[in-house]
Amino acid sequence: MDMSVPGYSPSFKKPPEIVRLRRKRARNRGAAVSPPPELPEPAPRRAALAAGLPLRPFPAAVGRGGGAGGPAAARRNPFARLDNRPPVAAEPPDGPRGGQQEAWGPFLESNQENDLLWEETFPERTIVTALPQTPHISFSKSDIPSLESTELPVDWSIKTRLLFTSSQPFTWAEHLKAQEEAQGLVQHCRATEVTLPQSIQDPKLSTELRCAFQQSLIYWLHPALPWLPLFPRIGADRKMAGKTSPWSNDETLQHILMSDWSVSFTSLYNLLKTKLCPYFYVCTYQFTVLFRAAGLAGSDVITSLISPTTRGLREAMKNEGIEFSLPLVKENGHKKRASGTSLGYGEEQAISDEDDEEGFSWLEEMGVQDKIKKPDILSIKLRKEKHEVQMDHRPESVVLVKGINTFTLLNFLINCKSLVATSGPQAGLPPTLLAPTAFRGATMQMLKARSVNVKTQALSGYKDQFSLEITGPVMPHSLHSVTMLLKSSQSGSFCVGLYPHEPTAVFNICLPVDKALNKEVVHKELANCGLHPKTLEHLSQIPSLGKSSLRNVEMRDYIYNWRS
Repeated sequence: MDMSVPGYSPSFKKPPEIVRLRRKRARNRGAAVSPPPELPEPAPRRAALAAGLPLRPFPAAVGRGGGAGGPAAARRNPFARLDNRPPVAAEPPDGPRGGQQEAWGPFLESNQENDLLWEETFPERTIVTALPQTPHISFSKSDIPSLESTELPVDWSIKTRLLFTSSQPFTWAEHLKAQEEAQGLVQHCRATEVTLPQSIQDPKLSTELRCAFQQSLIYWLHPALPWLPLFPRIGADRKMAGKTSPWSNDETLQHILMSDWSVSFTSLYNLLKTKLCPYFYVCTYQFTVLFRAAGLAGSDVITSLISPTTRGLREAMKNEGIEFSLPLVKENGHKKRASGTSLGYGEEQAISDEDDEEGFSWLEEMGVQDKIKKPDILSIKLRKEKHEVQMDHRPESVVLVKGINTFTLLNFLINCKSLVATSGPQAGLPPTLLAPTAFRGATMQMLKARSVNVKTQALSGYKDQFSLEITGPVMPHSLHSVTMLLKSSQSGSFCVGLYPHEPTAVFNICLPVDKALNKEVVHKELANCGLHPKTLEHLSQIPSLGKSSLRNVEMRDYIYNWRS
């Protein structure tokens, strides 16, 4: 290897040779019997130790000689924590400061924090090697989301499709007998309470289960036009294109349809006010409105949520004297201002006014206000309205109306000309009314259920996989009723994929609550609303999903695990 080549260095070694040298040094170090002599510590360090001050290991003691700390004790792994902050001391002040901490401290810093974080975030991860006993490390609530419970969180969004999968068949849900179908319809109309056992041995032979399943699929709709898909209405122009609509060019027919729709809408509100209907939806081609009775979602008054909204709609509501609020803007206004993004209606306008006053006052102090051209009124108004327009058609534009203002909102929607499209496939078609109970002019409809059996590949070959698909406007009460039935029929083990109508996902925001409600009083007042007592208790919960909705739910051993 030693040759007279220009530029050749005899001391140069290739990477494989460096690796071999390090391995050889490690073997020689392990075979050595006598430990290396300890270097003398400096005088200031000896004085600090004598005073009882806690000091880190001296670098010379834990360096290349392989002291107590090992090679990793010189520096901490910067990637050990996601937020890259130094670890918080987990020992009590009077705990051991020496040998034990130095022995496995570096290993804890470099490996253990990541292992614990993965183990807590992903429970399904299996730990193969057992770590030594370590101090407790606390995590915040955002690091470990609570996703397991015996009950699902309330979800006020409308689902367009549910797909259940299970290792047990769903054959009991198809081919209902005429008597079972009729019994299910009667149970729904009479609001019959059905209580099933925790587990059903043979679901196909359970007439009570099949009738209850038929009962849970029923909903009420207005208007009812079999050749038109009346839900969803937002973005449905393509599906309605080419369909027959004789009212699109007939003003007399449009007036008749709107008059009939107004009667049904008023009937629904009266049922809601008297607590004979728990909630209902008004689905227009631009936005969706959710009306909830007093006692639901933790509110002691009637509430109404509108999403998404535009600046024009909010201005029209304001001109009609409807008092409303923007919950998301009120909650996150200061955060949005700090981050530089747009604020919502009202708050941004006030801030802009203050900025304008400050911007023109300093010109007057300098005496040059007449020499500088001020922006005209129109440009100032456009600049103020820019931020309001930016949040249009977004979840942040959701509007909350409470109490007596919901009745004013009812009259506003009935007389609002922009409620009905003037052109396109939906021209002249009144909004869709969806409710869990009957109302004047409503038509009883059924969600479509279809079961499929497939073969899926497994380690030992193929196994049977059973699925149940439910399509249509699945409202909150139907979702809860169906999951209660499947809990009994599938022995507490199934999975479901949920497909929400995205504009309605924001209905899950937590609204400000003035006072805590008495659940017994709420259940007593809403006892005749047509819902199962457990479903009513479920809908009385305060929403906790925020702007999202349930996407996947898994039940194992009667325990829910969900993801939103």
